[in-house]
Amino acid sequence: MESYKKQMQNIARKYEEATGHKTYAANEVARWAIENGLWKAQETMLIKRCADDLSRALREEYTTDPQGRRARSKHMALISKDGQQIPIWADMRNAPRAHMLTAFHQRRKQIVGDCKQLKTDVDSYNDNYNLGESIQLVLDFTDDVREAELIEKAKKISAIERSQPSSQSRDAVRA
Repeated sequence: MESYKKQMQNIARKYEEATGHKTYAANEVARWAIENGLWKAQETMLIKRCADDLSRALREEYTTDPQGRRARSKHMALISKDGQQIPIWADMRNAPRAHMLTAFHQRRKQIVGDCKQLKTDVDSYNDNYNLGESIQLVLDFTDDVREAELIEKAKKISAIERSQPSSQSRDAVRA
């Protein structure tokens, strides 16, 4: 049985032969393959694509909390079920605490993993390819987070000030 990857490579080869194109966009080949009956979406593929699109959309849903902070509403936690990791979503406004604890812990682990990989990349570059001064990497984000919070707070104050009429405007209205 031919692997799916090989099937896709053969479709591209057939497209090249049929059209004579040497360069092409994947979307062009996909449209051609579907129109010519060489590729048909299976239900499992459609479900996966829809689930991926839903996950992207849920990740980008925000709410403003009573303190005026813009916070992500939906949070995903990978839950083990029948030996598989299943992504389970919940809205933090009504999610069980255990779900949120798991979701926050897993996101933190992802950040640590990204930082570890970044450190490996920087170390490798410095040790093997960097011809100049070593690039220094700071992984303590305390000051960065504090600065971002101060900037956000300053923007909110500025927006409030802009929305209020100036004293000259109020005086002009009174006159």
